[in-house]
Amino acid sequence: MRVAIYARVSTKDKGQDTENQLYQLREFAERHGAIYKIFTDQESGGKADRTEFKHLLLEAYQHKFDLVVFWRLDRFSCEGALATLRYLKELKDHGVNYKSFTEPYLDSLGPFGDVIVSMLATIAAQDLIKISENTKAALAKKKAAGVQLSAPTKSAETVAQVRRLKASGASNQAIARALKMSPSTVAKYLAKT
Repeated sequence: MRVAIYARVSTKDKGQDTENQLYQLREFAERHGAIYKIFTDQESGGKADRTEFKHLLLEAYQHKFDLVVFWRLDRFSCEGALATLRYLKELKDHGVNYKSFTEPYLDSLGPFGDVIVSMLATIAAQDLIKISENTKAALAKKKAAGVQLSAPTKSAETVAQVRRLKASGASNQAIARALKMSPSTVAKYLAKT
């Protein structure tokens, strides 16, 4: 089995070093097969735009290895439950298994791999429901306070003012600055001729 290793620390300074993870991950990987490649990042796991992480996913999709091992799930991704679950599902969909060194229950090869991922996905779905409920409650509060929730509409006078300024030779940028609106809004009002 070809095994990829992924290690990550959040920062290059402050004495953090991926070698702390790699020492044990190498031994762990060798027990499961031959090490294909080691991918390391020294940046926040809260974003997908990590150089080596992107290479790991690309090579997984190209099926260059069979298993990826990582120290802990938060070393793999801190983007939130949904994004992390999506990555794990995409790995599985491309025939690549995963194992967490410090979390033995996060093992797609184990008998409960799918169960754990399903439970995590359910928790993530509940988080989305909570976010939606909180958003709806906040919008209802604003509406009750008289806050206009839809996009503001411009009066016929504003449209006429845009047209007058344009007729006087002003650029869309100048009109936008003068009337405190975007140049695209100016263009939209001018198109309504």
